[in-house]
Amino acid sequence: MDLIVIIGAGAVGKMTVGQELMKITDFRLFHNHMTIEPVLELFGKFDGAVVSKLREDIFDAFLKTEYRGMIFTFMWAFDMKEDWDYIKGVSGKFKATGGNVYYVELVADQAVRLERNKSENRLKNKPSKRDTAVSEERMIREETKYRLESREGEIPFENYIKINNTNLEPREVARMIKEHFNLPDKSANEMKNRIFLEEVEEDELEILHRMQIESFMPLYEKYHDEGSPAIESIERIRARAAVPSRTYFFIVKDGARVGAINVGNNNPNEKEVSFISPIFVLPAYWNQGIAYATIMKVFDMYPEVKTWKLDTILQEKGNCHLYEKCGFVRVGEEHAINDKMTLIDYVFNRG
Repeated sequence: MDLIVIIGAGAVGKMTVGQELMKITDFRLFHNHMTIEPVLELFGKFDGAVVSKLREDIFDAFLKTEYRGMIFTFMWAFDMKEDWDYIKGVSGKFKATGGNVYYVELVADQAVRLERNKSENRLKNKPSKRDTAVSEERMIREETKYRLESREGEIPFENYIKINNTNLEPREVARMIKEHFNLPDKSANEMKNRIFLEEVEEDELEILHRMQIESFMPLYEKYHDEGSPAIESIERIRARAAVPSRTYFFIVKDGARVGAINVGNNNPNEKEVSFISPIFVLPAYWNQGIAYATIMKVFDMYPEVKTWKLDTILQEKGNCHLYEKCGFVRVGEEHAINDKMTLIDYVFNRG
């Protein structure tokens, strides 16, 4: 797993640039104050030992995920050996996985940073900075006490860039970082890590039913097919859910139920062939890559399944593209439902 370390003095824009970089890569942001603020809130004062312990636990847990990497922000005092040792230790965790470590140093004029110290985004994410008079005094004191900008040639790392972002927008800086290190674009893995599948309980089937109606109603209004899931009865859903070898899952993204999927086979003795019927995402969450990530997750959950089957509407080119992107191949004959709609079958055979 890779690591991007963004370093620089107070209010230089480390967190904000990290937020923008997270939007265009598979890296997740772990900014410095994510551990500082809860400690200040709970203990009423800064406790470095507790902050360090929290960070270590987060690093260790994150290294077990499937993300491409982490963006970590840190105010590095270059005249303090302890900070050099700390960065070496954090970097070592990621290098031990075979990953790369990239170092980004941001510098900006103090007058600009003092203005940034009052920005809405900073104060929203860092409650301890909301007394701006106190935080400004702390910034100036830190810069007097420590050397927070590296000297020419002082940083020995191969993957290092220094950016003066005094007059640059965070989005532009993020793009510069991405291009300089040739970081890959955001991929489906990012969405795959943001969703999980939650098995639907019997007393939740009515919720599922309402979600299914909302999700499929646009297609029903377009094709008026009598077999549409939009007009399927709750009894039909209950019957499907009662089949021991089939399972309904809510698709949960960032804590919200955004759709559902049913997987399995009506034959309880069949372990190597499974159907996906149905899968749906609420309209408010369309075009986010959720369905693709869900299918990839299902493939991982059922490694024993050798063949996956589903059907879709021929006229819905977006759906066809989705399933083909997942590796499904069209098979069999077309099934005309009415003069507007045709169903086609897809199969995915695990290689």
